[in-house]
Amino acid sequence: MSRRLFPLTAVLAVALSACTTVSVASSPINTYWTGRSAGEFFAKFSPPLSDVDSGSSTIYNWRGGYTRIKLANGKSVSVSCSAKVTVSESYTIRDITITADRPGSTGPSYCEELLLPKK
Repeated sequence: MSRRLFPLTAVLAVALSACTTVSVASSPINTYWTGRSAGEFFAKFSPPLSDVDSGSSTIYNWRGGYTRIKLANGKSVSVSCSAKVTVSESYTIRDITITADRPGSTGPSYCEELLLPKK
């Protein structure tokens, strides 16, 4: 009986795992910039380093915001932000995915401090 129970349990586990979905919370940066002009983004923060066509979209590799900031603990560090910016044929931002970030001067994300309007 235990020989039949193991395969049945394995099949049941696989079937149940197929029903599981994981939702990824949208970042505040992505929420703010999606639907806006990529020209506005690149004019404000610097042009992209490279790009690659992906069907009806273009994915830009971007890095900017090079500066030194003072952290909450008083330490001074060099920071920058990197992202993949997916843009439609009409040059509208479809998605921004942060690829490299550092702690900011007032919070956990320098990219958020740089790319979002000041509160």
